[in-house]
Amino acid sequence: MQSVARVSLVVVLFAVVQQVFLLGVRIDGVHPDVMVLLAIAAGVIGGPRQGALMGFGAGLVADLFLPTPFGLSALTGCLVGFAIGLSTVAFDDSAWWLPTAAALVGSAVYEVGYGMLGVLLGQSQMMHVDYAAIVLVVALTNSILAVPAARLVGWSLPTSQVESVPSAMSSPGIRR
Repeated sequence: MQSVARVSLVVVLFAVVQQVFLLGVRIDGVHPDVMVLLAIAAGVIGGPRQGALMGFGAGLVADLFLPTPFGLSALTGCLVGFAIGLSTVAFDDSAWWLPTAAALVGSAVYEVGYGMLGVLLGQSQMMHVDYAAIVLVVALTNSILAVPAARLVGWSLPTSQVESVPSAMSSPGIRR
């Protein structure tokens, strides 16, 4: 029960930061998107199952604030969280660069996948956006925020669900 409260707290914290602070930050007309960072961090910290669950939950919360079809962020986040968890489980957990690299690649994959799925679901306006700028801004900002995000996600996940935690993020709040 404690872990559910912690995960909920972290998701709400990220949603508030996204809606209150980051929507006003524009780089080349694009704002950062930290909600996907939850799925990526959970995939790195807890593996594919936790990445998919966190991606789905954080995506549902993000979908509450978006004009696109409800569930699009949840589906994309679930897929990316699972893929990141699956692809990073083979790496040595002492790799200090792993959360940053996963955030860079995962954010890019998320944004492209989100657009492609949106077009498949009839959102033709998604064909007319500058994906290069979106991918660049989101991937770079998320890679900068990856380590603090991974610490928060590691703190929130139940101990039994944490498969590996990169040692660069070891702290009293993160369990191995």
